[in-house]
Amino acid sequence: MLSKDLLLKAYRLMMTAKAMADIYDANRQVCKYVHSTSRGHEAIQLATGFLLQPCDYVSPYYRDESVMLGMGYRPYELMLQLLAKGDDPFTGGRAYYNHPNIRRDNFPKIIHQSSATGMQVIPTTGVAQGIQYIEEQKLINYPTPPVVICSLGDGSVTEGEVSEAFQFAVLHQLPIIYLVQDNDWGISVSSDEARTMDAYEYAAGFKGMERVRVNGSDFADSYKTMEYTINWVRKERKPILVHAKVPLLGHHTSGVRKEWYRTNDDLDKHLLDDPAPKLRKLLLSKGIPESQLDQIEAEEKAFVQSEFEAAVAANDPDPSTVSDHVFAPNPVTEETGTRTPQGRDKVVMVDAALHAVEEILQDYPEALFYGQDVGRRLGGVFREAATLADKFGDNRVFNTAIQEAYIIGSTAGMSAVGLKPIVEVQFADYIYPGLNQLVTEISKSCYLSCGKFPVSCIVRVPIGAYGGGGPYHSGSVESTLATIKGIKIAYPSNAADIKGLMKAAFLDPNPVVMLEHKGLYWSKVPGTDDAKMVEPDRDYVLPFGKGAVALEADQEAIGNGESICIITYGMGVYWAKNAAKQYPGQVEVIDVRTIFPLDEELIFRTVKKHGKCIVLTEEQLRNSFCEALAGRIAQTCFQQLDAPVQTIGALDLPAVPMNMGLEAAMLPNADKVAEKIGWLLNY
Repeated sequence: MLSKDLLLKAYRLMMTAKAMADIYDANRQVCKYVHSTSRGHEAIQLATGFLLQPCDYVSPYYRDESVMLGMGYRPYELMLQLLAKGDDPFTGGRAYYNHPNIRRDNFPKIIHQSSATGMQVIPTTGVAQGIQYIEEQKLINYPTPPVVICSLGDGSVTEGEVSEAFQFAVLHQLPIIYLVQDNDWGISVSSDEARTMDAYEYAAGFKGMERVRVNGSDFADSYKTMEYTINWVRKERKPILVHAKVPLLGHHTSGVRKEWYRTNDDLDKHLLDDPAPKLRKLLLSKGIPESQLDQIEAEEKAFVQSEFEAAVAANDPDPSTVSDHVFAPNPVTEETGTRTPQGRDKVVMVDAALHAVEEILQDYPEALFYGQDVGRRLGGVFREAATLADKFGDNRVFNTAIQEAYIIGSTAGMSAVGLKPIVEVQFADYIYPGLNQLVTEISKSCYLSCGKFPVSCIVRVPIGAYGGGGPYHSGSVESTLATIKGIKIAYPSNAADIKGLMKAAFLDPNPVVMLEHKGLYWSKVPGTDDAKMVEPDRDYVLPFGKGAVALEADQEAIGNGESICIITYGMGVYWAKNAAKQYPGQVEVIDVRTIFPLDEELIFRTVKKHGKCIVLTEEQLRNSFCEALAGRIAQTCFQQLDAPVQTIGALDLPAVPMNMGLEAAMLPNADKVAEKIGWLLNY
C-alpha cells in the first residue's frame, strides 16, 4: 500500500499543475508563447518523476510539466521558460515551455529536447546505448545502474524514427523505458484516424521488447507500475514499453484550443478520468479530511500565483547574448605536431583516415566507431575501417542496420554520457534520412541548452562522383549541410589533411561532418596523385577554418596583373591544379579544407591580391555553397576586383547519370576549368 504522505504529495502537486494551467489560461496575453500543460496526464507523470534517481536520464516531452514537478522543479523555474525569461535554467529564453535540458546535482539528467514529436526517441535511446557501452567497457562503475526513460505521446509512435530506435534497443537490449502517454489525440487527429493499433500492440512486433499497460490516470496504479518497471530495468538492463492510458483535459497547445475540434461528449468522457478527483476520492477513503484537501488546493493556488508573479517580473534575456553557445569552446586552435615526418612513404587518403581513427581508438577509450558495413566482415565498402573491429572488438567497432537517422541521432545521447562516437553514413546520397536528427536535435543541442549539451561526434560521409557511380552513389551534399547552423564541415583533399582534420574533429566538442571524396581515397582518378602524401605523425592536428595554398602563382605574374586565383576544395583542387599547368605561374589555388568554419581571411586576402577569382565546386552550381561564397567575395572584395567573380560547377541536373560519358558531360574537369581561366585572364 502507498503511504498517505506519498499520496498527499501527489495530490498537492496535482493541484499545483492544475493551478498552473488555470493561471496560464487566465493570462493568455502574458503567456503569449505557445505552450502545453499536463492536465490529465498528472498521475503517470508524477509517479515517474518521484521514482527517478540522480543517476538516471529522462527525456520529457512538451506536455510533461508534471514529470518536472515530480522531480522537484519549482513552478517558477518552469514559468521562466514559459515566458522566455533570461534566467530560464534550461534554454535561457530560447525554447518553448517544458523543453527542458539540465545537468543539476542530485537530479536526473535531461538532454536537449526538441518540439519534433518522436525525434527525441533516437537521441534518448543513444543515451541508453552509451550507458550500456560504459558498463561493458567498465569505463565507469555505477553504484546504482542508471535507467533511461523516454516519454512520448501515442501520436508520435507512428513516426519511422521511433521504429529505428525500437529496433536498436531490442537488438542490443538497452536499459530504457519508453513511456507512451496515450490520450487518443494528435492535435486534431483522433486515434482511429491515425493508427490501426496502440503502442502496446505495436511493440509486440519488436521481439525482445517487454510491455506493460497502466491506467495512467490512477496515481496508485501508475506508481506501482512505474516502480516495478524502473526496478526491473535497473536489474535486467533490458528495454520495456509502458503504455499509459490518460485523458487530455487541456488544450493541445495554447494556440490550438480544444473547443475548436473536440465535441462536448468527447470532453466529458475525458473529464471522467481526471486523475485529481480519483486521487481525492482515494484520500478521503483513507480518512483524510475534505477540509485538508481543500486547504492544499487553496495553498497551491496561492503559491502558483506568487510564483507566476515572480516569473513575470523576471528579466528578459540580454539581446547581446543571442549568439552565445552556438558551439562549445574548442581547444584546437593551432596546427600542432609533425605534418611531414622524415623517411616515410606516401600513403593514400583512405589509409591516412583509417590510421587516424585507429590511433584515436587506441588513445581514447570513450571513442567508438559504428555505421553501415564498417564492422569485422567488410571493414567499410571502401576499406576505410579495415581491421578495426579485429583490433578493438565488436563492441567498439560494429555494423548497424540501414538506419541513417539512428546512426546520426544516437550520437547526441552517446555524447551526453561522455562518449565520442565516430559514425559513418555509407554514401552522401543517403544522408537525407539522417537530416531530421542532424538539423532538429544535433545542430541545436548546444545552442538551446546554453552549452550544457554540445554533441561531440564525427559523421564520416564518403562523397562525390567518379567512374560511373550513378545517381545514388555520386552525389554532393555540402550546400545542404552548409545551411545547417551548429555543425562543422570538413572536406579534405589529401592524406595529410584528412588525418590532421580527423584528429581535430575528435578533439572538438562539437558535431563534425567529415566529407571524404571517394575518388580521392585511392587516387585512382587520373591527375590526383598529389592526394597521396607522407602520413603525419599521430600527434598531428590540423585546426578547422585554416585553408591552404595548394598552388602558388609567381610574384611577377601577380605584379603584372596577369594572375587569377581559384577557390575550391575536394576534387576541385586537382581540376584546378591540372588546368593551371596550361598557364604556368598565373594561377593560385586555395584549398579551403573546411566548409565551416571557412577561412574567409585567406580567401579575401588572396582575391584582393589577384583581382580575379574563380570559385570551383563539384556540386550542381545554382544556389550552391560556392555561389553563396562568390557573392560574399563580390561584396567584400568589390573595390579590388578587376572582373566579375566566376563560378564553375556541375550542370543543374537532378542526379549524376551513370553512363560515364554523361557523367563527364555533367561534371567540371580540368579542361573546362582551363577554358574559364583563359577567358578570365583575358577579361
